[in-house]
Amino acid sequence: MNTNPLQKLAALLIALLMAAVLVVPSSAEGPVPEIVATQQTVIQDLGRKADELEKRIEANANDDARLADLRLELDALNKDILKAGVAFRPRLSEINARLESLGSPPAEGQPPEAEMVTTERQALLSEKSQINVLIGDAEATSLRVNRLMEEVSQMRRDLFANTLSKRYEIDYALLGEVAEDFSDELSRLYMTVSSWLKFVVQYKLSSVLTAAFFALAGALVLRIGGGRLFGRLIYADPTDPDPPYISRLSVAFWSTFLRSAAIAVFFLSTWFFFDYFDVLRGDIGAMLRSLFIVLALVLFVNRLSHAVLSPKLPNWRLLEIEPRPARLLVWLITAMSIATGADYLFSEIFRIRGAALALTVGESLLATVIVGILLILIATVKPFADAEGRPKAWPVLLRIAFYIVGAATVLAALLGYIGMAKFVSQQIVVTGAILAMMYIGVLSGRALSEEGAFAGTALGRRLGERWRIEEATFDQLGLASSILINIFVLFVGLPLILLQWGFQWGDIRSWAYSIATEIRIGTVSFSLIGIFTGILVFAIGFFATRWFQSWLDDSVMTRGRVDAGVRNSIRTAVGYAGVALAGLIGISAAGIDLSNLALIAGALSLGIGFGLQNVVSNFVSGLILLAERPFKVGDWVVAGTTSGTVKKISVRATEIETFQRQTVILPNSELINAAVGNWTHRNKLGRVEIKVNVAYGSDVHKAHEIMAAVAKAHPLVLKNPEPFVLFANFGPAALEFEIRVFLSDILNGMRAQNDIRFALLDAFAEAGIEIPSTPRMMPTKEEDEEAAQEKAHAEEQMIVAARDKAAKARPKRRRSRIDPDGDAGGDDET
Repeated sequence: MNTNPLQKLAALLIALLMAAVLVVPSSAEGPVPEIVATQQTVIQDLGRKADELEKRIEANANDDARLADLRLELDALNKDILKAGVAFRPRLSEINARLESLGSPPAEGQPPEAEMVTTERQALLSEKSQINVLIGDAEATSLRVNRLMEEVSQMRRDLFANTLSKRYEIDYALLGEVAEDFSDELSRLYMTVSSWLKFVVQYKLSSVLTAAFFALAGALVLRIGGGRLFGRLIYADPTDPDPPYISRLSVAFWSTFLRSAAIAVFFLSTWFFFDYFDVLRGDIGAMLRSLFIVLALVLFVNRLSHAVLSPKLPNWRLLEIEPRPARLLVWLITAMSIATGADYLFSEIFRIRGAALALTVGESLLATVIVGILLILIATVKPFADAEGRPKAWPVLLRIAFYIVGAATVLAALLGYIGMAKFVSQQIVVTGAILAMMYIGVLSGRALSEEGAFAGTALGRRLGERWRIEEATFDQLGLASSILINIFVLFVGLPLILLQWGFQWGDIRSWAYSIATEIRIGTVSFSLIGIFTGILVFAIGFFATRWFQSWLDDSVMTRGRVDAGVRNSIRTAVGYAGVALAGLIGISAAGIDLSNLALIAGALSLGIGFGLQNVVSNFVSGLILLAERPFKVGDWVVAGTTSGTVKKISVRATEIETFQRQTVILPNSELINAAVGNWTHRNKLGRVEIKVNVAYGSDVHKAHEIMAAVAKAHPLVLKNPEPFVLFANFGPAALEFEIRVFLSDILNGMRAQNDIRFALLDAFAEAGIEIPSTPRMMPTKEEDEEAAQEKAHAEEQMIVAARDKAAKARPKRRRSRIDPDGDAGGDDET
């Protein structure tokens, strides 16, 4: 059948559109082929790196330093593998969600589903299987890398054990030949060094001078700058007859540290610039590096021994040692460092030059025996003096320890265990010096943290003269300085000790990185960097909240003349909201999963419901108080037996200051559940009463007028409502009156009452009105009943007579004043 070309074109377009429709559902889920291809390449590259590292491990099986670096690379590779596997999680989540939405395929006998749905499900399942295969490859590579890491650790342990336990057969009959070979090797070394020096003088002299200049400049900057900055912290004052112990510790620590640091900077700078200007050859560079290490060690030990023992300045010694033993100990300790340094230097030189093993064994044997003998000599020194001035030896345990360690070193060397003898001798000198330095630093920090210690230092005196710092601030600065010194000592001394014990820089970097990035306890992991970041973020948020509170209170609400209570409520609410927000952001910045906190909160909900119900009740009550504001800051309130001014309202408790300046903390639930009187709730208008007694027989009308006049004359008393004088009662010993006045500020009540009482005393004295001073005598238990009755009868007759006299003196009827409270009304006959 003939077909029109247009029909063919239309059929082709329809077919292409149908194909596009079928492809769109599977391709719309994201660039899956690209992700799979990219991660597949990444995982394959990581596998090739694992192969390469395995070959390098086999090639460096006897090099502990290289093995340590390779383990670091394996650790980094393992983390990259885990990242490659985690990269599939978002896509797998999308695939699983889509498969769940599509549902299961229809069972037999059920209507078939749409072809497009079936195609999409198959594509998703195929893609999921490809991802699972790649994840399996990544897991296999990760397991392989972990196995290599364990092998490296075991190889390094074996190397260390072999070094200590290996025994060399020493033929003492051949010691003469070894000495001759040693002399020949030194001659060849001299020729090598002299030829290099000739080369340097002819072709690299300017470079060497430039390098030496920069190295010396760096050392002088540290030495002179440190001396100017720390001043008396470094130099001992020979004219001071009895320096404080903290000053002696400070001089010993900082003089040793800064001078040793200057020497280290000089050697490091020299090495760097020599290498930068291509002055060094391979063998010369390695030997020069070993020489610098030995010189730095010897100078450090010598400086430390002088700082601790101070043979020339007895008053600055840290130990109560006699002068002659102090000088002897300095020489012995320095000799030990020289022997240990020479052993290390010649061992490195023989290793670099490929000399015979007998030379290394011979010189190590000699050096370790010398170190052991010197330690035994130190044990024989009698550094102290008894009460009668006779020499006194070391404490028994310390002396025995010196003898044992020294004899063990000599014996191990003579028996052929050169590795063990070298290790022990190095720990005696190097680790001992580091520990002594750390101990001095710790003692300095402890002494600096004592009360008043920092103010007595040279730095404290300078700060006090310039800034006039208070004593409490000095103590806080001393405590902070103590903490910083201890942290500094720990972070400097601990890595140095680990290096001496056979660990490598790679191990230390790995541990530091692990501690800083991830510390795992069970299923919970956290990092020090994250914690510090969270604390920093929280501190920034906290201080930002405090600044915003101050700005809102001082610049916005104060200018808007907002009520003090409203200001306090807003300020408190803003403070709690800001601190809560800063806490949440800080927790997130610290890398803590809030879902774990939700689980913990759920687990503790029962305990909160029973054990913390009072806290929750007070919290909710505090929110109610802040919202309803039945009283505010500055109000005069009465809560039970407590009466005073509200100073602060928080979500847990309210702070009230009584008029005796006592601060009372009342839980908010008590203020919500009990009656609270507020003298200044709506305004400060209030009434005060002054009770006055007038003697019988006095002119009560005149007394009434005087009391009213005195009350009206006081400047704090309001004219409306006007003051009112109430004739309250015919008392048993006096006529009882009560002056009631209104004040615009009830807080001035005490002052007004005091002034009115003084004025009444003066006015009554001038008018001759008597205030009775003898109260009614009530019968006591010792009086018999008859005497009590006669006394009561006499008092009644006296009261009747006084009333009759008052009635005769006032025959007219008068209308009483009206009490604003309605206490009196109508006409009374007085």
